[in-house]
Amino acid sequence: MRKPKVTRMGFALCLGCFIMVILYFNSSLKPGSEPLSERSSGHKSRRSPLQTLYDGDQAESGVQAIHQGRREVLEEACRSYTRKRRVLIPEDLKHVIVDDQHGLLYCYVPKVACTNWKRVLMVLTGVSGSHRDPLAIPANEAHVSGNLRTLSEYSTSQINQRLRSYLKFVFVREPFERLVSAYRNKFTRSYNTAFHKRYGTKIVRRHRPDPQPEAMERGNDVSFEEFVYYLVDPATQREEPFNEHWERVHSLCHPCLIHYDVVGKYETLEQDSRYVLQLAGVEDQVSFPTSSKSTRTTGDMAAQFFNNISPFYQKKLYNLYRMDFLLFNYSIPAYLKFR
Repeated sequence: MRKPKVTRMGFALCLGCFIMVILYFNSSLKPGSEPLSERSSGHKSRRSPLQTLYDGDQAESGVQAIHQGRREVLEEACRSYTRKRRVLIPEDLKHVIVDDQHGLLYCYVPKVACTNWKRVLMVLTGVSGSHRDPLAIPANEAHVSGNLRTLSEYSTSQINQRLRSYLKFVFVREPFERLVSAYRNKFTRSYNTAFHKRYGTKIVRRHRPDPQPEAMERGNDVSFEEFVYYLVDPATQREEPFNEHWERVHSLCHPCLIHYDVVGKYETLEQDSRYVLQLAGVEDQVSFPTSSKSTRTTGDMAAQFFNNISPFYQKKLYNLYRMDFLLFNYSIPAYLKFR
């Protein structure tokens, strides 16, 4: 007589287990639902930055809408202009810095405030020692290899887990302003002798008619026009990849392969940086340094540099950086003459 009761209990137990399995897998598929991997040190779990972003209950809804719009533009551009998707390899992830304590992945782009972002992450990850003010960290120290871990250093399973559950952000800039900024910093500053020797001498030899022996030896007087010739010369990229300071953002950070949750812009740097720190819940621990430099490269300054570039080479250079213009919704600069 007890057999039906035992059967019912067994059925109920199996049904309960089945429901628990379904609930587990459903929860594991939600954005940001996975625990931060390096956070099991006895602290109570809290919402990750990714959960905070997609839960949609943030105070600054205007800023949230702006960033949703940027994500949509990027996704649409990737669909329109990327013919074939490929699998990410560790080489693609060398510019993606990992903060395991706070669940952040930051792809750094030179000439887009990356020094200050590295300083901030050094404070957050504790590698800055006693420094709590990012600006107290020397700029050269922020770029020391090994101070901050990159995603390429992890195993495949660890990479995938972080890509699923961490907040991924990148900061971009109008491509030609960034390019002029790189030229000014690397070729017009007397202290950048390493760049003069490494690239300047090569540019002078290849793209200057009848160069003087001293110029070929020092490479410290490269004109912007010669720099443009060097960039658009097909032999340049056949020989070696672009230096990171003038490499295209889409080649550094692979925004059509990595789904970035926040696309910050240099033009709204302070607002976007504050937004990322709020999502991470650390705005009371560290502030992004405000820039007071009057020497930064502007659109008007970039226009002056392009005055001596012929429409033919302007067009070739635009085609070289076209994907960055399209992916990040930058218009063709009005000062270009090829249109």
